[in-house]
Amino acid sequence: MIVDAQVHIWRASTPERPWVKGAQAQRSVPLETDELLREMASAQVDRVVIVPPSWEGARNDLALAAAAEHPDRFAIMGRINPDARISRGAMATWRKQPGMLGLRFSFNRPERIPTLVEGRVDWLWAEAEQNGVPVYLLVPQALAQFVGRIADRHPGLMIVMDHLGLINGEYDEVAFRAFDEFLALARRPNIAAKVSALPCYTKADYPYHNLHPYIRRVYDAFGPKRMFWGSDLSRLPRSYRQAVTMFTEEMPWLSSADLEYIMGRGVCEWLQWKAP
Repeated sequence: MIVDAQVHIWRASTPERPWVKGAQAQRSVPLETDELLREMASAQVDRVVIVPPSWEGARNDLALAAAAEHPDRFAIMGRINPDARISRGAMATWRKQPGMLGLRFSFNRPERIPTLVEGRVDWLWAEAEQNGVPVYLLVPQALAQFVGRIADRHPGLMIVMDHLGLINGEYDEVAFRAFDEFLALARRPNIAAKVSALPCYTKADYPYHNLHPYIRRVYDAFGPKRMFWGSDLSRLPRSYRQAVTMFTEEMPWLSSADLEYIMGRGVCEWLQWKAP
């Protein structure tokens, strides 16, 4: 079973359903459910964790509709506005929404970083831990220490670090310059690493041999059960199938047992997404 730990779906901005002001999508043509299903078939991907994109704001409606229609194919790591008063107490029923597994937060832009480092979301980490709601976090490698502190304070909060903490627009050695700080998170058993969107952070071409040593270091630090493959399909520089075979065919040091966890079983167990 191959499970993609991250794909965005969205629609065009309209007056009835506007995006965040000034936001831009990863590509000019929206990626919607029907196209995603076709891509999954061509790449031999069985299931996808949908992450509603930031440019649509704290909106989960498309993902919820997709999961309702295809419950064995899609689940969701949704969005919430932590500054909205209505968000307080929402974790008590968050996973009762059909298909909803947890939350996703992005702290990768200058205007968003203070929300993390100043502790403005601390109340939500406590609520999520209490109610068994896992979180995806996109945090730059250089700020990994702040995630470590959250994990220490909330040992029952299941955290997944997205894209190895890489920053958009940075590539290869520059992108990985603070990698040791990211790997230090592995000593917390409640933190996992998402080896997702990696082709977007290199100037090399498939099969991206220059990335393999970094992936091996993730494997050595986190182990295969805390290491989740994902594509971030809508911005891949090459085909969806090659995002899969980069792991399944180009890294002979990964055993079949390793690949079982990395390519799907691990993220399903971590997020408590039952197999069909």
